[in-house]
Amino acid sequence: MNTVSKLLIILLLTISKGSFAADYTFKFGTVSADGEPLLDAMRQMSENIVSRSDGRIAIDVYGGGVLGTNKEVYEQIKNGAMVMTIADFGYLADYVPDLGIIAGPYLLPDPSDMEKILSSDWYAETSANLSALSGLKVTAANWFFGARHIITDKPVKHPDDMKNVPIRVPPNIMWVKTFESMGANGTQVAWAEVYGALSTGLVDAAEAPIASIVGAKLYEQRKVISMTGHFKAFVAPMMNAEIFDSMPEDLQNIIIEESINSGKYMTKLIIEGEEKLIQDLQNNEGVTFVRASEIDISAFQDATAPTYDVFPEWSDGLYERVSSILK
Repeated sequence: MNTVSKLLIILLLTISKGSFAADYTFKFGTVSADGEPLLDAMRQMSENIVSRSDGRIAIDVYGGGVLGTNKEVYEQIKNGAMVMTIADFGYLADYVPDLGIIAGPYLLPDPSDMEKILSSDWYAETSANLSALSGLKVTAANWFFGARHIITDKPVKHPDDMKNVPIRVPPNIMWVKTFESMGANGTQVAWAEVYGALSTGLVDAAEAPIASIVGAKLYEQRKVISMTGHFKAFVAPMMNAEIFDSMPEDLQNIIIEESINSGKYMTKLIIEGEEKLIQDLQNNEGVTFVRASEIDISAFQDATAPTYDVFPEWSDGLYERVSSILK
């Protein structure tokens, strides 16, 4: 066998093993724990992008805060790292304040109402500002993370039940102000440290969607979950805007389309899986649930309504504009 033939065989074997380097290689990280629906959706998105791009894009998925805290990873992306993450609108408000309203208390009557916001001119304008002003590119925003509830060791049926309760909040102004409006004592703790904070008594309460409570095993520390639903949380895959803009149009389209598809997948997982998680926690972990029907939701809505008045950096009439979109 001559040298040319040997080289051809090596080349064919290399192609068959898919060992050519990808044109773009990303690390895709989140602070959420492995096993949560969010990680399933991230993996689906990554696998579909890799497949549809014929390996021109490679993506490795990391959970549990391996790449850093939310803010640390946002700054990595802003500074041009080949990193993707899952963004929360409360954090994105640090870059474009108006986006923070999406994370506001009791804003969305139903998760499906988020589509009204995403299809609005307001969202198109504001998300474009995010890319232009911060260098951050949100590739989809339809990932329903879940309704957030309070976990502690007593029923929470009225805002008065939260008076002076030390509760974990992230370093996120919307969370801080929302729980101030309930009279609680918000203590800023990174998500990866919440279990320990409950264990040591640094905080007496935390709040999260049911899937995240399960993923972080917070039920081992507190046994009462009150389904206040104070936030209907949506999150969004995000990457560096300049890197995205530099990619060929076909790859851009694949990333956007699969981001949206995986958002639909995650939303389905969250909505269909919540009741099973509740039953498992009740039957196997001794957790008591206080259902929304037992809670004075109107009192919580009234108590948290002033939260929308404490953001002077918001555009004039922002709450009214977004509320009109939701009608």
